[in-house]
Amino acid sequence: MPSNHPDQRIIAVKPITVPAPDRGVDLQVKVTAPLSGRNLPVIVFSHGNAWSLDGYEPLVDRWAAAGFVVVQPTHLDSRRNGIGWDDPRFATIWRVRIADLHAVLDGLDGVLAQVDGLATRVDRGRTAIVGHSWGAQSAGAILGARVLDADGLPGEDFSHAAVSAGALIGATGTGDTLTPFAAERLPFMRPDYSAMTTPALIVAGGKDQSQLSTRGPGWFTDAYHLSPSPKALLSIVDGEHTFGGLAGEMVAETTDEDPARVALVADAISAYLFDAFEISGAAWTDLGAAVASGDGAWSISSK
Repeated sequence: MPSNHPDQRIIAVKPITVPAPDRGVDLQVKVTAPLSGRNLPVIVFSHGNAWSLDGYEPLVDRWAAAGFVVVQPTHLDSRRNGIGWDDPRFATIWRVRIADLHAVLDGLDGVLAQVDGLATRVDRGRTAIVGHSWGAQSAGAILGARVLDADGLPGEDFSHAAVSAGALIGATGTGDTLTPFAAERLPFMRPDYSAMTTPALIVAGGKDQSQLSTRGPGWFTDAYHLSPSPKALLSIVDGEHTFGGLAGEMVAETTDEDPARVALVADAISAYLFDAFEISGAAWTDLGAAVASGDGAWSISSK
């Protein structure tokens, strides 16, 4: 697997404002990148509910140290914007999230230009989208997933041509088993994965019991089982929704604190993307070999 490259120095620049007319609140991003290297691939990362560009350092820093440029927007649902469940704007935030990702992808040249010397070191032809939790549903839309309406019909196509691979961590499953609260407040959690054709790695936890669905941990594997190939699934037996603390060490949501699990998720995504981008398949191959010789704590499926 890609290592954390402890000697690889990284830099973070924030905030950078991205043009996003009619949003009401400025769209700001953070860019984290290695200080050296050329032809660097890009990850645009969508955070989970209520987070911001200041979260997920354990993931983002590891990706940057492995050789990625990571761009993190703060979505409208961030705690810092104070938009709660009862705010009339909440019902459309799922669409604003997707629009945020489009704005970042469309404005990527302008974003990179604001980090000294970085624009000439990036390979714009290798751009991925990654998300966690609500961010995984947002990222899934960029990969081609759609949202079913009240009549069960697929909504509009939000895919983006600049994205050629991705990863979804703790992605929403199908909407037929939503709890009453989720059905009322989060009706957009009815993804249709049948058109999600872009190559992607799905990360699911064997102990991830959502408060939004009655189905159990298997709900989080729908993005793999119901989407067209090529796809891969990383199943982590003891993984809960925060996978050891993706958003940060000891944050309130972390119920299964385990830095090694966070490193596994980060490195598996790096390995998958290096392979998908045809940079190097060695780390992805090594990851498969590690499954065979491991203790059964995690596994990989592919189709």
